[in-house]
Amino acid sequence: MRSPMARNHTDSQPAAGVLAAPPRYSVVIPCYECKKTIGELVGRLADVFASLQRSYEIIAVDDGSPDPETWPAILDAAKGRPMRAFRLTRNFGRTAAVLCGMEEARGEWVITMDDDLQHQPEDIPRLTAVTDHDAVVADFPFNERHHTFGQRLTSRIKGWFDYKALGKPRHIRMSAFIMIRADVVRMMLRSRTPHPFIPALLFHVTRDVVAVPARHAPRKSGRSQFDFRKRLGQFSNLLINNSSMLLRSVAFLGIGSAVLSLALAAYLVAMRLIRANYVPGWTSLSVIELFMGGMILMTLGIIGEYLVRIIQLAERRPAFFVRARYESLTAEQWDGKSERPPARLDSRIEPVRSAD
Repeated sequence: MRSPMARNHTDSQPAAGVLAAPPRYSVVIPCYECKKTIGELVGRLADVFASLQRSYEIIAVDDGSPDPETWPAILDAAKGRPMRAFRLTRNFGRTAAVLCGMEEARGEWVITMDDDLQHQPEDIPRLTAVTDHDAVVADFPFNERHHTFGQRLTSRIKGWFDYKALGKPRHIRMSAFIMIRADVVRMMLRSRTPHPFIPALLFHVTRDVVAVPARHAPRKSGRSQFDFRKRLGQFSNLLINNSSMLLRSVAFLGIGSAVLSLALAAYLVAMRLIRANYVPGWTSLSVIELFMGGMILMTLGIIGEYLVRIIQLAERRPAFFVRARYESLTAEQWDGKSERPPARLDSRIEPVRSAD
């Protein structure tokens, strides 16, 4: 799954350890300082798919974790598992890490989930039970999420803008725990927007999305790195790079201001003709200022609409770069029953410098 939006610096030759048969499911996990949780998460995923008796692969993407223990912890969890790991050159953000995993996914379905164990692997059968839609979202009711009040409030606000700007069905509560059909993922990766936003990519391709109830667990360790600044950045990506809602709002504001200025101008002219004690020149200056202000806002909105579309076409900056990869070498799809396949570092990637 290669795309202009998310192409990395590795060569285009087939990767080491390419599976002879694609797995049924690819689980993409964006990782950031997850040394205390990744081992348990991978083990629980293995148990879930063993009970489902379905082939799978795990794709862990280290999003430039600053601590030196996360990458070794991911490699240790990958040993003896149908798992591949990728390390980005720096912290590009959760969306970029998810896109990296989606691009490398080989499964018929792609499942994305967080690394902090708030998304429970045991809920995956609820998603996999629904196969007649393009995407299935794990639905966590806002009042049951183990988030702060500020996180729940901003989630509600973003959900409303998702509905207005992206056409998300009103009854769908989006989450990062989602299962998407592989052909839909391929279509999503064809987008060349410079600041991708997963829900925007999904709803641009399809509206055939359903939700299933799921449980939201407390964090096992640490605190969320998705602070208010990152939430604000994600929100700006939604409004500016994946929607023209903001610009159109400004344009409508300009049109409304122009109409209001015309009405006020008519009123001021009428008052000037009726009353003789008006300050000379005040009426004409007020009318000109109101009218020109409204027209300027409207014009800026129209110009901005064109600029956004031009930038989206011209900007081809990659969303991420991969420094290292690690994957199992196997002649057939690993099903958890046969002898564990060997795993090793891809020889095509230079060793990671310890200074990182």
